[in-house]
Amino acid sequence: MKILSVFGTRPEAVKMAPIVRLLANTAGVESRVCVTAQHRQMLDQVLNLFEIRPHYDLDLMRDDQSLAQLSANIFTHLDPVIEDFRPDWV
Repeated sequence: MKILSVFGTRPEAVKMAPIVRLLANTAGVESRVCVTAQHRQMLDQVLNLFEIRPHYDLDLMRDDQSLAQLSANIFTHLDPVIEDFRPDWV
């Protein structure tokens, strides 16, 4: 089974870290991590703390970007990731 975990903020990373670790240590599961990097510096601190190395980094945060623009960019940039990995679950 292939599972893609996607997150982009520090609170999301803190909540997902135990799940990412569990998936990485589960037999029969191929797990990958994709970050949107909405809060780059804060996200990187948590990733380093939990020793999580994303397989995909969309690096989407831009100055003066609306929530609608960010949401559209996430889906647009996530499509090639899904095509590449072809996860069973996201």
